[in-house]
Amino acid sequence: MAQPFEIACDESGSEGEKLIGGNTAVFAHASVRLDVESAADCIQQVRSRAPSPTTEYKSDVIRRKKHLNALKWLLGPSAPLLGNAHVYLIDKTFFAISRLVDLLPEHDRQVMADTLYREGGQTFGPDKWHAFLDSFNDLMRTKNGRGPVASADSVFTMVDTFRRTAPGSRAGEIMNLLWGSRSHLDSFRAQLNPLFPAIIQAALYWGDAGKPVSVVHDRQTLLTQARIDELKETRSAKGRLAGLRLVDSRLDPRVQVADLLAGAARMIAEDELTHQGDAELTALLRPYVDAFSIWGDERSWSLLAPIAATPPART
Repeated sequence: MAQPFEIACDESGSEGEKLIGGNTAVFAHASVRLDVESAADCIQQVRSRAPSPTTEYKSDVIRRKKHLNALKWLLGPSAPLLGNAHVYLIDKTFFAISRLVDLLPEHDRQVMADTLYREGGQTFGPDKWHAFLDSFNDLMRTKNGRGPVASADSVFTMVDTFRRTAPGSRAGEIMNLLWGSRSHLDSFRAQLNPLFPAIIQAALYWGDAGKPVSVVHDRQTLLTQARIDELKETRSAKGRLAGLRLVDSRLDPRVQVADLLAGAARMIAEDELTHQGDAELTALLRPYVDAFSIWGDERSWSLLAPIAATPPART
């Protein structure tokens, strides 16, 4: 087997398993392929364009409006990232809906997730729909040991209401199918943390030629040794993800660069998702975006997706 090469990763927008009603609507995971010296020089170049007294230069500095030129430099052709960095984006609401339709293994999950993402709020009312997704999110977090927040009965009471409210609509028909899946819930386990599929996708992207990848990642309490071993054995990552070690980002400039890129990408993508996008920044981010990002909104994806990309992945 070929010797693995190393990439450095960090994320922005991580709130654990909280996908609905949190502080961020988008999760971004950045991976960079730079040596330590090049990464340190990149950080110094950014500092010179956007001075800050902070010891560890974080993405919140470069996201400030007064440092817009530094951000444009980082994403542009004069910086070392183009061709050496990648970003995986996750629209958290769509990710939650995708996990919801996983309750229906015998049906077309992609079509149903798309339908609910587009039509759920319109059909059932935005406030009620948001409350339902929030309750489902909390129910799945309960199943992952987060303590009782929502009950299955309360969630399926809302499902019952929705299916009766709009029985002839496409969203109502999906709610009717979900109502019939109630008996499967006790054995259902939804993986809600976007960090795990993001790490796997980084390994798949950089190891596309069959070369194994070793990941250096900023410390995450969720990345226990047991979880790391599980990720390495995941069917799609097996043979690609050779290893994953956690480091203090203050000691590794490559991870600091990944933090800058992840934070910038999350801000730009979230602005685009909420119709507040900056056309120049979105265009600068586009070459870095993973074509298999998990994204539900067609308008913003048409602007964020790399040129000639396929539709985003529905996982």
